[in-house]
Amino acid sequence: MDVGQLRTLVHVAELGSLSKASDRLHIAQPALSRQIRLLEEELGARLFDRHGRGMVITDIGREVLAHALRVLGEMEQIRASVADLNASLQGTVAIGMPPTVAEIITAPLARLFRDKHPQVVPRFVPAFTGYLLDWLQRGEVDVAVLYDPQPSRTLKIKPLLLENLFLIGPAEADLVQIRAVPFQKLAGEKMLLPSARHGLRAIVDRCAEEAGISFCVALEADSLSTLKDLVKTGFGLTILPLAPIHEDIAAGRLKAAPLVDPTPTRRLILAYPGDRPISRLTRFAGESIGAVVGDLVSSGVWAGHLLSDKA
Repeated sequence: MDVGQLRTLVHVAELGSLSKASDRLHIAQPALSRQIRLLEEELGARLFDRHGRGMVITDIGREVLAHALRVLGEMEQIRASVADLNASLQGTVAIGMPPTVAEIITAPLARLFRDKHPQVVPRFVPAFTGYLLDWLQRGEVDVAVLYDPQPSRTLKIKPLLLENLFLIGPAEADLVQIRAVPFQKLAGEKMLLPSARHGLRAIVDRCAEEAGISFCVALEADSLSTLKDLVKTGFGLTILPLAPIHEDIAAGRLKAAPLVDPTPTRRLILAYPGDRPISRLTRFAGESIGAVVGDLVSSGVWAGHLLSDKA
């Protein structure tokens, strides 16, 4: 039994497929199949049921999986305990984040790295949560800010923020942040929204359904800058977090109002790969993200409230 076999077990159990695990781990499918077979032979038990649609973990397999996850976690703790905590950080770290988050935290994060660890080269990777989740699990991203992904055995998650979403209009709109707008009032309004593949769209669609209305969608755009520009020129209203448009609000180029009945929110989390060690550099990146988010919430730039690890 070795670490590679345990990692393979975790990923095949997560994905239910050798081919998908092969794609994620960049290891040939026959090699993964052999690792599972050798593990089953050593333990004298069938860990997966094979069928045409993939592999389903057995009851015994679930017991072994629980132990495998603990072993991998303990190995990470061993590496962390012997690391030279006083050594200067250097190297490259890939940090993934959604575009609306990248808009607001990239600059302060870059300043933190420059001031505290100038030999580190941070690489910022803006993309939708679905892509970031895949890249994180493949090892192409070291740490990522995500919007409330589905629970995964191959992720270590730290809650960051419950973010409020606001109704956004052009400079001439009758919107103020001290007067909430009932969601029902959006019936008949020309709305500019992200497409269905965007997590924000799913949130606002659920709110519309709860309010008993249907959106009049004038157009769809997945780009934050495109949505902002179209709202400014009077094409319609949109729904966004305040943080990435804070400067436009302060300058009067856009107006914003909170939404109620229901209030749309998004849960922001920090995610690390759960099946491999977290380096000091990656951990510093995650801690820095948490510090930047906390500062932005405290200063009122980011509307929402911070979440604890138990949230």
